[in-house]
Amino acid sequence: MHSSAEKQVEVVTRTQTLRVKTLIVKPVQSYEVSRTYTGEVAALRASELGFERSGKLVELFVDEGDRVTKGNPLAKLDTSNLKTQRLRLLAEKAQAKARLEELEAGPRQESIAAARAAVLNLEKQTQLERIKRSRRESLYKEGAISREQLDEVAFNAEAIAARLLEARSNLEELLNGTRREQILAQRAVVKQLEANISDLEINIAKSTLKAPFSGTIATGKLDEGVVINAGQSVIRLVENARPEVRIGVPVSIVPQLKNKNGFSRVEIGGRTYQGKISSFLPEIDSRTRTQTVVLRLEPSSLGTVTPGQTARWQITDKVAQEGYWIPKKALVKGLRGLWSCYALVEADREASVSEEKTFRLKEQTVEILHQDGERVLVRGTLSPGDMVVADGVHRLVPNQLVRRVEEL
Repeated sequence: MHSSAEKQVEVVTRTQTLRVKTLIVKPVQSYEVSRTYTGEVAALRASELGFERSGKLVELFVDEGDRVTKGNPLAKLDTSNLKTQRLRLLAEKAQAKARLEELEAGPRQESIAAARAAVLNLEKQTQLERIKRSRRESLYKEGAISREQLDEVAFNAEAIAARLLEARSNLEELLNGTRREQILAQRAVVKQLEANISDLEINIAKSTLKAPFSGTIATGKLDEGVVINAGQSVIRLVENARPEVRIGVPVSIVPQLKNKNGFSRVEIGGRTYQGKISSFLPEIDSRTRTQTVVLRLEPSSLGTVTPGQTARWQITDKVAQEGYWIPKKALVKGLRGLWSCYALVEADREASVSEEKTFRLKEQTVEILHQDGERVLVRGTLSPGDMVVADGVHRLVPNQLVRRVEEL
């Protein structure tokens, strides 16, 4: 039994006891570390587009600011002269192919029959000339005709013999068929014409300027009717692709980054975008000893970022480490650089339900493992569920009696 005086002293003590904010500690198995690396927005593709041949510009299919996709026609040159040349070459090719087919098929039977008839006719004429010459020689010996008349018959016989020799040669050529060299030569003529036609068709195709990639027409520099030179710029095209950011990181963290598939934060010009790793450049910068990571930004960044802008990439790594998170204000600096905090231990187990419990402060030694803003990760003599003073430790000493005012 407590006397009335003891109870009064106890009431006074309770009234003077400090009230403290507390935190119930919970164990964690790991913590996250944020790192920021700096790079820049990579330049988008931009091309000054022109024709590979000279000619008169007859059509422009786009205006400045138009969006185009790869393969869309942008401008066209006059091709009327090329098409005329193509028609002429097609006609020559048809003629050459017909001649080739004729050579490959060989002589017609009608031609062979006509050649045989010509040979037979000349053979009979030769026989007739022999008879006439024999008669003229007899008449010449008898003095009935002059020497000139005899020579005339001899000359006719020789002429017919020469024609017979030619006719026999033609017949033999027809019977032997077309020579292989003639067929090969005609095939070469056909192929040459085909090559010329293909060259013209390529020039006709190149007379239409097409977009080499998807993009936006930045400038149109010429109007219809102008005669342009080969390679002269007609249109400037800027790529529409999502911007990319190139950032150098330590080589040691590249294996970890290769396992990251999600998006991460990239800050450019005071705005935050989401970026995803698209590739790693293979070479290491000899000056900074870093490897370049290429990040592709979200579609919303298109048109809002400019090549060359500084980009800051924030990545978060998880570090395996057991400990407890407590406020930085809960730390008490001890001797030799050691740290501690105050845990609450019940001091009055007999207090009634209506009365506030009183706790005694117990100093717990801790080791700081990591700091994150206004909180620290520690390990030491703490146990899961311990109540730790969260603030105002400069007013407290070990074994001091306190009461809980609230719990964080």
